[in-house]
Amino acid sequence: MKNSRFDKSSLPSRHVTEGPARAPQRSFFYAMGITEEEIHSPWVGVATCWNEAAPCNIALNRQAQSVKQGVKKGGGCPREFTTITVTDGIAMGHEGMRASLASRDAIADTVELTMRGHCYDALVGLAGCDKSLPGMMMAMVRLNVPSVFIYGGSILPGRFHGRDVVVQDVFEAVGQHAAGNLPDAELEILERVACPSAGACGGQYTANTMACVSEAIGLALLNSSGAPAPYESRDQYGLASGEAVMALIEKNIRARDVVTRKALENAARVVACTGGSTNAGLHLPAIAHEAGIEFDLFDVCDIFRDTPYFVNLRPGGDYVAKDLFDAGGVPVVLRELRKAGLIHEDCLTASGRSMGEELDLIAREADGKVIHPVSAPLSRTGGVVGLKGNLAPDGAIVKVAGMAPEDQVFTGPARVFDCEEEAFAAVMRRDYAEGCVIVIRNEGPAGGPGMREMLATTAALSGQGMGKKVALITDGRFSGATRGFCVGHVGPEAAHGGPIALLRDGDIITIDAIRGALSVALSDEELERRRAEWPGPRKTDYASGALWKYAQLVGKARYGAVTHPGAAAETHVYMDQ
Repeated sequence: MKNSRFDKSSLPSRHVTEGPARAPQRSFFYAMGITEEEIHSPWVGVATCWNEAAPCNIALNRQAQSVKQGVKKGGGCPREFTTITVTDGIAMGHEGMRASLASRDAIADTVELTMRGHCYDALVGLAGCDKSLPGMMMAMVRLNVPSVFIYGGSILPGRFHGRDVVVQDVFEAVGQHAAGNLPDAELEILERVACPSAGACGGQYTANTMACVSEAIGLALLNSSGAPAPYESRDQYGLASGEAVMALIEKNIRARDVVTRKALENAARVVACTGGSTNAGLHLPAIAHEAGIEFDLFDVCDIFRDTPYFVNLRPGGDYVAKDLFDAGGVPVVLRELRKAGLIHEDCLTASGRSMGEELDLIAREADGKVIHPVSAPLSRTGGVVGLKGNLAPDGAIVKVAGMAPEDQVFTGPARVFDCEEEAFAAVMRRDYAEGCVIVIRNEGPAGGPGMREMLATTAALSGQGMGKKVALITDGRFSGATRGFCVGHVGPEAAHGGPIALLRDGDIITIDAIRGALSVALSDEELERRRAEWPGPRKTDYASGALWKYAQLVGKARYGAVTHPGAAAETHVYMDQ
């Protein structure tokens, strides 16, 4: 029995469902209780990053069931599968963090391989933690299938001494405890109450930043990212996403029809105006790479520079993701950007309608508390700033959301560490001086390997009350929860002989987030002299396995730390096989 609504003659699943030669494959499908009508319908991969590693992923399995109902309602055959997740909050502060960024590309690779191997026609991807969101979106664009993304939702805030708390407070409490300012009993209570539900970390950290990106870039239905993970109302978005992907198949709207240069610019606007994670400066170029679009760190930062910051979210602000949802969510934020002429309205979205048509349906106004009017922003430029100079020829990035202008310029002597562990140990011993610039190198994508986040170190500094009294630069990354004057993605990284590899204790470093500059007071001649004396990249213990493989393949952070040539080198598109 054929499904008359869809013509399978041009869909990938015809290779496993149609014609006498595919009788063996159909035998496997009948073994799983799939009906004849379902076999001859479009096949939709429903991919989740479900696991039991952390609360951000634990609700994805349940949410996937509503997506499958939507696919069936739309006339498709849903096939659920899972992929890995490495959760940064668990991996933070130890060797496990090396697996985090590498997991983004592994997620994209494994979703691609599953889709290719089973000839699925479309993809609905559910993700809940930092790297799983861009990894899933990268797979969608790489395969160029009709695609809808859905976020698993944020965690609810905890309560501690009458105030809302999130996991960032626990990381910073470690520093307070080490400084003798927080008793054991208080730390033990805080760790028990900070994370009271399923869902991803609640501030505008990387997961919620990329969730906002998913709506702004058009891969997710508007407002689908907002409801916290425990809310059963999330099921309506799962159902709607399943139906939406079937409409995209019917109209042959593919991921690269949605993810264009203009859509990437819309996404960068939302990162900037919400004071989002610096990691977006890595993930947006990586998504662009999958579409063959040139959009690197400097392009992202150009958008950041002329976008007002007007959404008051932690870590730089006061509120969490639940509060943003209650205030109207990403649609209201996009509507404010439209008032300032900062949104490309002609971009397609997962609904099949344009961004402008979607925003025409939004009636809510900015509440003035969580979402400020774009005409009265918290600051005139974005919450994330790009830097360039003789210390970062390939750029660097810093979050300034919530920082006063006078705190956005810092000059001090370098205190150099060759890995995060050395720096963290020194911070815990308070073996550093007020006014210094802490340098953590050899933590880039290749040199780490894995480009670790430095939240344990930066949170300890904040907990010691030193967040404004020192600065920190690294060729590694920072968590979206990091606050203070912390510069990441310094490129080229130390392993590639970048200037950060040549720094010595006492070198005078200037960070100027107002002018977008990162420099060291050394002449070109002195830098070249030191380069001639440089012994070469630091040896690591990762001489085999996945991290060795990642280090061999990974490119510069400026271009997204990607591991393959991307769409620009394509001679074959999966969807057209």
